[in-house]
Amino acid sequence: MVQVNANYLKLKAGYLFPEISRRIKTFLENNPDSSLIRLGIGDVTEPLPSSCRQAMKAAIDEMGTVEGFHGYGPEQGYSWLREAIAFNDFKANGCDISPEEIFISDGSKCDSSNILDILGSGNQIAVTDPVYPVYVDSNVMAGHTEGAEASGRYAGLTYLPINASNGFVAELPKEPVDIIYLCFPNNPTGAVASKDHLKDWVDYANTNSALILFDAAYEAFIQDENIPHSIYEIDGARNCAIEFRSFSKNAGFTGTRCAFTVVPKTLKGKAIDGSDIDLWSLWNRRQSTKFNGVSYIVQRGAMAAYSQQGKNEIKDLVNFYMKNAAIIRKSISSFGLDVYGGENAPYVWIKTPMGIDSWQFFDQLLEKANVVGTPGSGFGSSGEGYLRLSAFNSRNNVETAMQRIARL
Repeated sequence: MVQVNANYLKLKAGYLFPEISRRIKTFLENNPDSSLIRLGIGDVTEPLPSSCRQAMKAAIDEMGTVEGFHGYGPEQGYSWLREAIAFNDFKANGCDISPEEIFISDGSKCDSSNILDILGSGNQIAVTDPVYPVYVDSNVMAGHTEGAEASGRYAGLTYLPINASNGFVAELPKEPVDIIYLCFPNNPTGAVASKDHLKDWVDYANTNSALILFDAAYEAFIQDENIPHSIYEIDGARNCAIEFRSFSKNAGFTGTRCAFTVVPKTLKGKAIDGSDIDLWSLWNRRQSTKFNGVSYIVQRGAMAAYSQQGKNEIKDLVNFYMKNAAIIRKSISSFGLDVYGGENAPYVWIKTPMGIDSWQFFDQLLEKANVVGTPGSGFGSSGEGYLRLSAFNSRNNVETAMQRIARL
């Protein structure tokens, strides 16, 4: 009889978003004529930028010729895209990142999970609470934790609570940890980190020989010019951090799939015998073995995002969603609820009213306003008592959703 990976059996009953889908399905079965507005999952709604579409159409035509056909591409990504990323996203912002340190992929969600392939099982791992669930669940699947406790937390992980009292920015661990997941702008709370705060983390990581896994998937939504867009804006980060970025939210590539991960060649880990190991080489080997690269057509679309037309179109998309966030934030605040985020991130983090819990508030919005949010408890025990609303939707839907909630 074939054996299964027992680590999967440690996972809690259901991943957050499938549970949301289950409740929505049940509601619609009982209320088939309802018109739901979904402000839960952070999926974009606006069309792909024209520049990206045109580039992909041209690439399809190119693939239809003998001279322009492309088969397997480099697993690391085409050099022209990596060079554009290095220049526009890093060197232009004072970050010393070379094209060879950039790996093109099909998603930050994938990379933030797959990175565990090159990291050992004996590391002490720290995550914020609340947290993007993938960070936790992928470590459970990899066997880095014990079973879930009554609180929903997993033994073996170090949890760093983030809440209103600390501005939803985690304090440094009181004991040494080896791997730290940081996400700024933060999903789910919408919080951002100052340069001083990131400097504290970089100093901590270098002092304790720790590794920061920095998720910058929402950096394009930062409005405050004093907030860093990359961990590599901080001195010393090249020696302690891997950064994940994506075209999903800024360029609307959630269904097109293109992202990238930065692994500096200066990063080192330790072998069992204590010798230094080059993490860049391990990740390069992992990608070359398990990944065949992102399609040529999609990479051409991503490349167009760095044209002047592409930059302008992406700026318009970001401004559109941030206007949605401002509408949500202003409306929810006017209802007398405590609201966070939505100023440098496309997520608005709401304190639930009258002491009801996250899922109760979710059900109330679903059943009485026909609006779908994301219960904060699904992101961790410290997310209890909150609910996340996403700005990724049409303007009409966002305004209509706020009108419906107002009637409650």
